[in-house]
Amino acid sequence: MKSQDVYFVDGVRTPFGKAGEKGVFWNTRADDLSVKSVLGLLDRHPDLPREAIDDVAIAAANQKGDQGLQLGRSVSILAGLPTTVPGYAIDRWCAGAMTAVTTVSGAIGIGAYDLALAGGVEHMGHHPMGDGMDPNPRFLAERLVDPSALNMGNTAEKIHDRFPHLTKERADMLGLASQKKAAKAYEAGKIQADLIPVSAASPEGFKLVSKDEHLRPDSTLEGMRDLKTPFRPHGKVTAGNASPLTDGATMALIAGETAVKKYSLKPKMKMVSFAFAGVEPEIMGIGPIPSTEKALAKAGLSISDIGLFEINEAFAIQVLSFLDHFGIADDDPRVNQYGGAIAMGHPLAASGVRLMIQLARQFEDNKDVRYGMTTMCVGLGMGGTVIWENTSYRGK
Repeated sequence: MKSQDVYFVDGVRTPFGKAGEKGVFWNTRADDLSVKSVLGLLDRHPDLPREAIDDVAIAAANQKGDQGLQLGRSVSILAGLPTTVPGYAIDRWCAGAMTAVTTVSGAIGIGAYDLALAGGVEHMGHHPMGDGMDPNPRFLAERLVDPSALNMGNTAEKIHDRFPHLTKERADMLGLASQKKAAKAYEAGKIQADLIPVSAASPEGFKLVSKDEHLRPDSTLEGMRDLKTPFRPHGKVTAGNASPLTDGATMALIAGETAVKKYSLKPKMKMVSFAFAGVEPEIMGIGPIPSTEKALAKAGLSISDIGLFEINEAFAIQVLSFLDHFGIADDDPRVNQYGGAIAMGHPLAASGVRLMIQLARQFEDNKDVRYGMTTMCVGLGMGGTVIWENTSYRGK
């Protein structure tokens, strides 16, 4: 085997729907959402031999029911890939799809694979966060983690406690900006280019879903100020500055330079480095800080070298803590140009590839930007970061 560079060739996702009985995907299976993303992605590459795919890695944070049964393998079969193509399921909670990408990329990098599909799915309507989980009593009995660590909203409130200068007002402004930027990106056709419409069953018949369901472009700061604080009385985390519960799937085509040349692929990004890091579980939202520091060190880069950032907006406070640490302004134009999870939703294990899809699209429009980053916090106290190089880079 010979080591090789690793590329993000392409990525797609389903529209993201509201979790619950009133959401557009309530009557749609999670694995079928993944099948749609696989088929939609491969339809964009009709000349790529399906038997050339070395593996299919699909993540879910709650691997049961329609998100169980070895997602990568079962979705591969359901999508009509040759039975010779293997697959597997993977879990790193919110960073599931990101880990699916980095895991297959490691195999490609050492030459064991040449091509792989990697993505994630989460149907939070069918499988609410924590559903069916049985945390070991030792976590709390032996004080291995703070009780708040098992509730992501509480961890966000904890960051507000630790960093009081990261105020609710700043969090609300970031939430509002996410909504406005997402609306602007939709108006410019930047999001739809990578969405795979889904025909979803409903009591009225089938409906073609072609747009994210959570968007609230008419949001205002005034409207956000008095929203309920569900995680504690008089708290700071609200529906206006946090990501909503969401259903959706994502998928990416990852390739090594051998496959890129053999199949005349046109990759959008080259992987430079990646890193995962752990932090105190009760303040899991700061996880992207150490993972980014590790990824930058491995790449021999500094934060000033990064021209575009895609930061998962699980909570606005999590993004603010990252920006504050690295000395980046709340409204820096390099950050989340198309908006983020507060506007579009955060279907847990699927979100990592959404970040990559948006970064790749931004690279095409910013050929003077060489490096970009996708980063996210992860439940139980982790962060993940991937640094990418723009294959459209033309220098300054």
